[in-house]
Amino acid sequence: MSANSLVVHAREILVHPQQEWEVIDREPASVAGLYRTYIAPLAAIGPIATLIGMSLFGVELPFFGRYRAPFGSALASGVVRYALALGGVFVLALVIDALAPSFGGQRSRIQALKVAAYASTAAWLAGLFALIPALAILGILGLYSLYLLYLGLPVLMKVPKEKALAYTAVVMICAVVLFAVIGWIAAAFIRPGIPAPLS
Repeated sequence: MSANSLVVHAREILVHPQQEWEVIDREPASVAGLYRTYIAPLAAIGPIATLIGMSLFGVELPFFGRYRAPFGSALASGVVRYALALGGVFVLALVIDALAPSFGGQRSRIQALKVAAYASTAAWLAGLFALIPALAILGILGLYSLYLLYLGLPVLMKVPKEKALAYTAVVMICAVVLFAVIGWIAAAFIRPGIPAPLS
């Protein structure tokens, strides 16, 4: 997949998700290929945007004023968040794959990884809002990924439409727990530095 193909897939999954899931379903893929051409570049958006936003622009803290994170701390946090995001999408794919038979679907690790990766597109792109910490709240637009997940599960995992909502709900609960644990792990490895006031 070229950079152009990445842009096309990302645009189409956001704008025409039902049609794009059909294309993705038929597209041959490998774990290494998905990571190299889609997951790794898109998963880097949030950590890079946060690194730039927090170390250059800073954030307004009540009672303390405007602060920015020390570059070293922001960099370490970004690296850990990126590594955990790469692992998290794989673990989410394992969950999707393991749960498929319980909802009348077919197991396929590569199809499950496709669902986890392409459904995450909106959340990864919403990471751009972290460039300007005051706009980070707009990251909530990444919740569109939940709708993408709902549309993709029946197509790629062959789950009957009538069970897609329940399957999506269970996968979402697992994803929330998974990413809460990832956040906790990331926080455990990152020692917050003393914020440097912006002048």
